[in-house]
Amino acid sequence: MAKTYQIAVIPGDGTGPEVIREGVKVLEAVSVKHGFKLELEEFDFGGERYKRTGETLPDSALNELSKKDAIYLGAIGHPDVKPGILEKGILLKLRFALDQYINLRPVKLYEGVYTPLKDKGPADIDFVVIRENTEGLYTGAGGFLKKGTPDEIAIQESINTRKGVERCLRYAFEYCRKRNKKKELLLCGKTNVLTYAFDLWERTFHELAQEYTDIKIQYAHVDATCMWMVKNPEWFDVIVTDNMFGDIITDLGAIIQGGMGIAAGANINPEGVSMFEPIGGSAPKYAGKNMINPLAAICAGQMMLETLGEERAAADVEQAVMKALKKDIKSLSAGKMGMSTSEVGDLIAKYVSEI
Repeated sequence: MAKTYQIAVIPGDGTGPEVIREGVKVLEAVSVKHGFKLELEEFDFGGERYKRTGETLPDSALNELSKKDAIYLGAIGHPDVKPGILEKGILLKLRFALDQYINLRPVKLYEGVYTPLKDKGPADIDFVVIRENTEGLYTGAGGFLKKGTPDEIAIQESINTRKGVERCLRYAFEYCRKRNKKKELLLCGKTNVLTYAFDLWERTFHELAQEYTDIKIQYAHVDATCMWMVKNPEWFDVIVTDNMFGDIITDLGAIIQGGMGIAAGANINPEGVSMFEPIGGSAPKYAGKNMINPLAAICAGQMMLETLGEERAAADVEQAVMKALKKDIKSLSAGKMGMSTSEVGDLIAKYVSEI
């Protein structure tokens, strides 16, 4: 009997609905090929709903979403909504409420894709960043004193728990082992300045390393990590870091792999519901023009399949993307691909069926 997956689809804002449409097209093609079913339910959370109703993500919706096998997200961000409202009210609320404590970001350069790094190619850029996703500076702990006066004080606190740090690090060790490439795990931090938070990270890192003797461990400050990502990306296999540093270095990673048009990410709860999304924003200026690049959304769908255990289907999607990048797609930039958004989706779906 065919396995069925219950997927919540949140197209979101701007170009989100367009890229998700193409991602769904590819997912449906590969599901037919591999004999499993996708039951998709769409939710309209985003800027337009907020403008219409004043709500971002009601608690009743969280209950519905928690019963799904996965969440497929397009983009959140609306030009008519003040920055922070949708991001905190939808994205962060989902991550925290569903305890999606891992942010997983592959940084992989495919053949045919331009990188700004001189003399570097696909053999040099192939690593993964694992970011703690529910603690650190993003918890919102802190506040103001004497706001709006010359004596104003603003405090933002980084919250790091032993439980949160340990489960993130353990996931990273397990992922590095499963990835089975260099089997090298690098902790990215700032132990010379953030002496409390990263003392906890480093101590826990070394304690867990005693259980994973097959994994080579390394440490680097975040500033050095950024330099080496540009100068020697081939040094990296798996990087693990906290919420803030992970947010920063994954955007750097996106650029060296060719830009936001190919960068996909996952917010993972290994014991619960995970969410998959293209890394780029909603790009409202391109909305409705059928010219935005959908590959990041398609790759996010590929990550969803892999996480659900449909690894053969995920591999087919990646191979189809690689074929299109090598043979057909001229650029990852909107309007410069040599084909429309829907034509890219059609092409990847076609290649999936032929592989």
